Parts: sequence; structure tokens; C-alpha cells
Amino acid sequence: MADKRDYYEVLGVDKTADEKTIKKAYRKLARKYHPDVCDEEGAEEKFKEVSEAYAVLSDDEKRQRYDQFGHAGMDGFTAEDFYQNVNFEDIFQGFDIGNIFDMFGFGGGSRSRGGRTGPQRGSDIYTEVPITLEEAYTGCDKEIKITRSEICPTCNGSKSKPGVEPETCKVCGGTGQIKEVSNTFLGQMVNVRPCRECGGTGKIITEPCEDCHGKGSKRKTKTIKIEIPEGVDEGNHLRVSGEGNCGEAPGLEGDLIVTVHIKRNKQFVREGDHLYMEQQISFPQAALGDLISIPTIEGKEVEFKVTPGTQSGTVFKLRGQGMTSYRHSGRGNMYVTVNVVVPKKLNSKQEKLLKEFAEISGDEIKHVEKGIFDRVKDAMK
Repeated sequence: MADKRDYYEVLGVDKTADEKTIKKAYRKLARKYHPDVCDEEGAEEKFKEVSEAYAVLSDDEKRQRYDQFGHAGMDGFTAEDFYQNVNFEDIFQGFDIGNIFDMFGFGGGSRSRGGRTGPQRGSDIYTEVPITLEEAYTGCDKEIKITRSEICPTCNGSKSKPGVEPETCKVCGGTGQIKEVSNTFLGQMVNVRPCRECGGTGKIITEPCEDCHGKGSKRKTKTIKIEIPEGVDEGNHLRVSGEGNCGEAPGLEGDLIVTVHIKRNKQFVREGDHLYMEQQISFPQAALGDLISIPTIEGKEVEFKVTPGTQSGTVFKLRGQGMTSYRHSGRGNMYVTVNVVVPKKLNSKQEKLLKEFAEISGDEIKHVEKGIFDRVKDAMK
């Protein structure tokens, strides 16, 4: 879903826009691009785009998910999931609602706002899990606690008291839909809306289940173990099938979407599959060269050669010592920036040798006279 435009941008509204502003923006754009009145090339695709944006931003739950997770939060939603709470009748009075749903790919006229063609899938659950960079490198298992709805064991999701069958809705005859015919300037149009009496189910619960109080489901907290794959990166979303909220029948559970957050590491900074670190070396090591050992993300140490004459800030590449790749085989690299440390204090022998080095190098060292405060400090040592 990465190629989709931002929903707020699609409707031309701010992220702080209220429900009234969002509805007004959608009404204007949707009527402009509706295929029944617009002959522009690509009008239908634009109509679908603004309709999907409105379907998400006009629903508090979907909008909250989108604001937190972006388009990834909409993964797993079917066309029916997107539009089930959209009141097209209010937006398009006088148009054939069935034709609109044909465009969205879930049946001409057989479904409208809130109408149902069968048992509905449960919604997804979103949560987060923090891990260390080392755990991201190796992969790990984590136990997380979630609260989800599960089908009531007493009524098995029927919502009725055991032994009592729901009655067929007398208003819609069990179809869950009401058809209304109206005459417009475009001709005779048929609007299909969900039956208000039964809520689009076609059934009337006369004696609700006492265990779930007629909801058909119960909330339950459980602990599950999830597998974190090696190489996972900050913000990656992991999907655990069937661990979301229950649907209206067994086997229609939603999914659990887990967002990974990686804790800050004291030694390494990660960018993609590569790792970056800093290593201090002394002036003699930089000037003469040395073979030094540095830590790796694996917890081991590797040796690499500091070449003679290395300058502070020089970056060395250690191929294959970075992160395990999440989406590809192999590993990234580790980049080591060496910083030459200048000693703050020298003993007399070190000072003498450095002066000799400076003379040989032709450097004239001018000493700065110490002030009274420096002399007092030296005397107090």
C-alpha cells in the first residue's frame, strides 16, 4: 500500500479536520468524479480513491489506526470492510447505490451501508513490541498479552439463548435489506439500504444469550508467543493470522498486527542493514598503524588493521559485519569511524619525546605562559 496517496491529501483536508469538514470535502469530490455524471478519463479511479479516503477518515476506529500506522494499518481490509459504515444514501441521493458497490467490487445492489451478504470477518488487533538490536539481529520469540473478542462458548456466536432460534425479520423478510424506488431526472433509481429493524442481519433476537448478553462474543485476555524474524527493522509490521477479534462465525477471526520498536543501542547505530560505530585510538596507533579488536553485534570481537597515518574521522568498512537482512539473504556491513584521542596530561618522559618528535618534524612549539590561577592550581595538586 506504499504507492497510495495520503488520505488527507486525497480529500484536501488537514489532519485535524473534523467530521463535518471531511464529509463536505468528500461530497464535493465524489459528486465531481462520480461516473454517472463525469466523463473524464480516470474518473472512476478518482472516485474510488476519494471514497476509500472518506471511508477511513469518517470512521473513528479506522482513522485512529491510519493516523498511527499509515496505510499499513489498513492491510487485510476488504472492500466490504472499508465501506460498511459509509452512508452513501446521504451523499448520493437519487443515484443507484447498487452501481456504486459494483465499482467497489462486492456485488451490484446486493450490499449497501451496513447490509450483509454473509458472516463478517473479525477486525484486526494492533499492538507493539520493544526488542533490542541484538534480538533484531538474531531473531527471537516474545510473549505479549492481548485482549480480544472471542465467540461466546454458550451460544456459539448466535447471540440467542441456547435452544431458542432467532426469528426471521418481518420487515425485510430475512434479506437484511430494504429497496426503495425513486423517480429522478435520470429516471427510476433503486436505493438499497440495510433494514433498520434487524440491523441488516435478517434475524430478530427474541431471547438474548445470558452469558454474552446477546453480543455473540466475549472479551478475553490471553498471552501469545510471537516469532520475531531475524533482521527485523524499526517500524516493521508482523501479522499473526487468526489472533484478532472473532468474526460472526468460527474461522473468520481477524489478525494480530504487531509493530516492532527497537531500543537504542549504546554501541551501534543502525541504518538499514548497515551498522555504524565509533572507535577511539591513540596518536601512536594512528601514526604507526595497529591491529585492533572491536566488538560486533554478534557479541564477538573481530580484528581489523589501522593503516599507518590514519587521520581522525577515517571510516573503515568491515564487510558482512552488519545486520542480518530481513528481506534479503546475507548481511550488511559495519562502518567504523576512528577518532584519534589526544592525551590531556603527559608525564615528563612523554613530553620530552614529543618535543623531540616536533623538532625532528620541523614544528616550532610555542608554549603559552601559565596565568596565576593555573599556577595556583598546579601548586595545590
